[in-house]
Amino acid sequence: MYKTFLHTIFLSASVLFGTLQVQAQAQSAAQAYPDKPIKWVIPWPPGGGADVFSRLVSKQVAEGLGTSLIIENRGGAAGNIGATAAARSAPDGYTIVFAYSGTHSINRHLHKSMPFQESDFAPVIFLSSVPQLLTVNANSPFKSVADVIAAAKANPGKLTFGSSGNGAINHLAGQLFADTAGVKLQHVPYKGGAPAANALMAGEIDLIFGEPSTLLPHVTSGRLRALAVTGAKRSPGVPDLPTIAETGLKGYEVTSWNGVLAPAGTPEAAIKRLNAEFNKALSDPEMRARLIKMGYEPVGGAPELFSKHIAAETVKWGPVVKRSGLEIN
Repeated sequence: MYKTFLHTIFLSASVLFGTLQVQAQAQSAAQAYPDKPIKWVIPWPPGGGADVFSRLVSKQVAEGLGTSLIIENRGGAAGNIGATAAARSAPDGYTIVFAYSGTHSINRHLHKSMPFQESDFAPVIFLSSVPQLLTVNANSPFKSVADVIAAAKANPGKLTFGSSGNGAINHLAGQLFADTAGVKLQHVPYKGGAPAANALMAGEIDLIFGEPSTLLPHVTSGRLRALAVTGAKRSPGVPDLPTIAETGLKGYEVTSWNGVLAPAGTPEAAIKRLNAEFNKALSDPEMRARLIKMGYEPVGGAPELFSKHIAAETVKWGPVVKRSGLEIN
């Protein structure tokens, strides 16, 4: 009986030692993270808004992490190619992906089949919200949102609006605007926001919904005229511009957004560390000022905030895409 008692004590001590050893190893691994460069997949070509934003923020985040943050541009299929590559990467904390509203909320309503599901990812952080600008040529007779609506009602289907492509957030911003105002607009897709802005300046189209980072330089130069912002509240980057909802289209709200995701199964310790460093970067006064000037509204917060936002936006855009009649095989 005494031997049995000793054996029981020995087994209990062994189990306790093993548990403590595993906990110590896990804690040591967490403290060591990251011990090599982290790859940040940007599902868009170099030079675009996502690329510029990421490179601006990455330097400060890398300094906080104590390692390199390597940008890898993998464009194509409206972000699906890069997002899929990230989803299939090892969930070890050394691959993250730039997540965009189109790729993670709109695309699944456009494509008959998607190469990934949101369950393939773990949220890291909600980076920023980006209201669009309703903009016209500086020589346009339209001086307000009311002018645009009046002209659209007088000429059904004649007014044209450009976008950065079929199914892009600014395409759907125009579709929702037409639906809310009870008018018909003719959509003209371009291969990116910059070509669409060039078309507006050339007088090829009547108006555009676009990202401030693309349009504001032309507004400042006097070639374009911004009429309103599409967000729920005025943008700190252009506080004098009213929201479209303020002008009479109550309930109208469109913002593109971006954040960071990691492959599902990424260790919680890695997620927490990444989240903390991105939050530090976004809360830096100088960084915030630079982002706001570019038209981005920093958000930050816990990872769960981002996953909830993705889910809500996915529900929102389903009916809008359906009304547009657009489908991509």
